[in-house]
Amino acid sequence: MAGHSKWANTKHRKERADKKKGKIFSRIVKEIISAVRQGGIDPKSNTKLKTAIQKAKEANVPNENVERNIKKASSGDQGDYAEMTYELYGFGGVGIIADVMTDNKNRISSDMRIATNKCGGTVATPGAVSYNFDRKGQFVIPKIACPEDDLFLLVTDAGADDFAVTDEQYKVTCSIENYAKVKEALDKQGIKCEESGLVMIPRTLVEVSDEDADSNIALIEWLENLDDVDAVYHNMKIDL
Repeated sequence: MAGHSKWANTKHRKERADKKKGKIFSRIVKEIISAVRQGGIDPKSNTKLKTAIQKAKEANVPNENVERNIKKASSGDQGDYAEMTYELYGFGGVGIIADVMTDNKNRISSDMRIATNKCGGTVATPGAVSYNFDRKGQFVIPKIACPEDDLFLLVTDAGADDFAVTDEQYKVTCSIENYAKVKEALDKQGIKCEESGLVMIPRTLVEVSDEDADSNIALIEWLENLDDVDAVYHNMKIDL
């Protein structure tokens, strides 16, 4: 993608970051509703709800939103949510994964067919794409939160296996097994994350032509705009 527009890539990155914030809110609300549907409204006896409420606080979801959705879920009018993963083939050998949380499996199945009909690509069989990705824990931390050396020592001692630095952020990655340990270490030091959670990280990246890159971005953006889709991952190499 050497000839691909850096401006277009930067614009795409910013738009995806803005969408991601909205998706995080949406995902947390779904988790709250699902937790109430499965275990009741008392976080003292419902560990899943307690965890979802904590996530809401960390993501600055307003308390009134949390309370409103707990009430909504307990009313019986709201159906439960199911977690699903869709795997797709994009253009130029690129694999795409969409994390889904939906209260209507038929709707999301139809939405996926419409996405590929409109933008191209195909829905793959389970495992056909995900074998090239690893599910990892990831923490995105603003640089102002902590000196680099101090943070590096803290998270590596807690079990992190990768530490990356950008102009404004640190990105800490760990195994699923060590996610709670790293999170606890950050919490004890009062270090706030901009984002934290489980993500899909590609093992290898695929270089594609400008045309295929544009087609893949169009498909990814279509998927990201679906209400039931919480996150989209891909293994396309993008020069940012």
